[in-house]
Amino acid sequence: MTGWTTSGTARMEPIRVRRRAVAGQPGAHLIEASMRIPVALAEVFAFFSDAGNLGRITPPELRFRILSPQPIHLSEGARIDYQIRLFGVPLRWRTGIAVWDPPRRFVDEQLRGPYREWVHEHRFFSEPDGCTRIEDVVRFQLPFGSLGELGWPVVAAQLRRIFRYRQERIRDLLTA
Repeated sequence: MTGWTTSGTARMEPIRVRRRAVAGQPGAHLIEASMRIPVALAEVFAFFSDAGNLGRITPPELRFRILSPQPIHLSEGARIDYQIRLFGVPLRWRTGIAVWDPPRRFVDEQLRGPYREWVHEHRFFSEPDGCTRIEDVVRFQLPFGSLGELGWPVVAAQLRRIFRYRQERIRDLLTA
């Protein structure tokens, strides 16, 4: 497990944000984040099943706010409207749960928002020692085609920072 950083018994792998060649999808990108925490799978999945926790694991400068009436029951077909601020600009975002497979995984997809495409797969694995491995795999495309690709270095750095913050908050909230 080289490349993992350790904090107590929680371990976080480096966040990878990279361009990916996909036939028929020029400009496709991939985020991969993985962490291991000393918390049982059922408790970890319950945390992610509560849409209200999304704001708790989002960096405060994004001023994340759920617009949909709460509580939100996550299941296949559920929709969530929210707003973030990026560089001070308010952006509305709508996601839909495309796959709901508790407690192993779920997939949310952007239905409306700042990206041309955003598909986020959340995977959860129970390990023999009682820990849980959490994996995030996001396939996305920037808006505005080739022009949008000029912003790739800034977007990649921002996403690495957001996912690192997310991992640190998950660790802090679930292992406190």
